[in-house]
Amino acid sequence: MTQALGTLKRVDLRDIWKTEDRDFTPWLAKAEHLQILGKTLGIELEFEAQEKEVGPFRADILCKNTLDDSWVLIENQIEKTDHRHLGQLMTYAAGLHAANIVWIASKFQEEHRAALDWLNEITDEKFRFFGLEVELWQVDDSVAAPNFNIISQPNDWSKNVSNSAKRIANGPLSDIKELQGRYWTKFSQYLEDHSHMSLRTPRPQNWADFSLGKTNAVLRLTVNSQAQKITVGVYLSKNMRSAFDDFLAEKAIEDQFGENLEWENEENKQTAVIKIEKQADIYDEGDWEAQQLWLKTMLEKFNTVFRPLVTHY
Repeated sequence: MTQALGTLKRVDLRDIWKTEDRDFTPWLAKAEHLQILGKTLGIELEFEAQEKEVGPFRADILCKNTLDDSWVLIENQIEKTDHRHLGQLMTYAAGLHAANIVWIASKFQEEHRAALDWLNEITDEKFRFFGLEVELWQVDDSVAAPNFNIISQPNDWSKNVSNSAKRIANGPLSDIKELQGRYWTKFSQYLEDHSHMSLRTPRPQNWADFSLGKTNAVLRLTVNSQAQKITVGVYLSKNMRSAFDDFLAEKAIEDQFGENLEWENEENKQTAVIKIEKQADIYDEGDWEAQQLWLKTMLEKFNTVFRPLVTHY
């Protein structure tokens, strides 16, 4: 017998958020709601400020991308887009060296969607412009639930693997850079098939970074072709470096991890590292699947063990 289904109904935004500045922006600025937005964007967001001055305007919400420490400016509207907000976004971009600029509205007019598409075409990857429509839904008389739909995004945002492969093919790159690029592109595809984690932008370099939910703390995978090693580790810098000693004192960490880890915190280096290594030759492409299985396994372990520690530090 078929189970009865509810009726999906759209809820007017003004029924929940009467105003942008006093209702919608404070709601979105909460960590659990930024997490919903970040998941839609593919960016882990760390809240920095609300109503923050940026040039002559005030950004509704200012965040950091926890992976690369870049700014994320969020401008909100619970109505259709207008020219004034578009002008503010362009002013923010003009005053910053790099930023992810997010425009949220209840409805995007076609000329404003086209404007964001054009901005993404003419700017380099230091700037990314996103347009999202926000909506509320409920099933029968349930509590309303938010949903964000991407209307505009950088041209290569959803096609980074294929675009990275094109950049590698188009060169010119050294032999080792070409090999590294193919290695991470293959690993990105491997994660897509076998893991909940993802590598958005594989590059021709000897490392690949993953967010741990807080700036100045990254989960880094490296390949060393000369020493024939692959490594997974937590890298702590700036304000997060002080966490190293506290983590080291947590004797249960290695028990939870199930492996012995290497702990490095040298005074002459800017970064403290907690890592694990494995002998592996990336020139041996026949061994890549075994190497990438190990990298995936360690990546997920590090994420499970250290993400709660980092985010609550």
